[in-house]
Amino acid sequence: MRLRAALACCLLSTTLWLGIPPAQAQQTSSGGPTGSILLQRIRAEAGRDLPSRGMSMKAVRLRYGAPQRQLAARGGRAPKQPVIHRWVYPGYIVYFERDRVIHSVATTSGDGLSAPLD
Repeated sequence: MRLRAALACCLLSTTLWLGIPPAQAQQTSSGGPTGSILLQRIRAEAGRDLPSRGMSMKAVRLRYGAPQRQLAARGGRAPKQPVIHRWVYPGYIVYFERDRVIHSVATTSGDGLSAPLD
């Protein structure tokens, strides 16, 4: 039940952000390509063991192993722009602010290549 409520909330906020009227969003979520893909991605991320927010780089490396790739760091030019590190694993990317996980994102392909690589 909680998952359904979370999915509904995510779908509603995404449709409002994209400017899709709620009635049209409801139609697409029941079978249209936009809602279907969004719901599939949310379900895929919810059922996976991904690094959680706040984990250290060391803890991620110990639990999930070495990343396939470490992408170039971004930011860090100003105090309010901390350095963001990105580690690519099979099927997901982990984003770090300084040395702590801020988000783990499932990629559309299992090799992580659908993510931004620059």
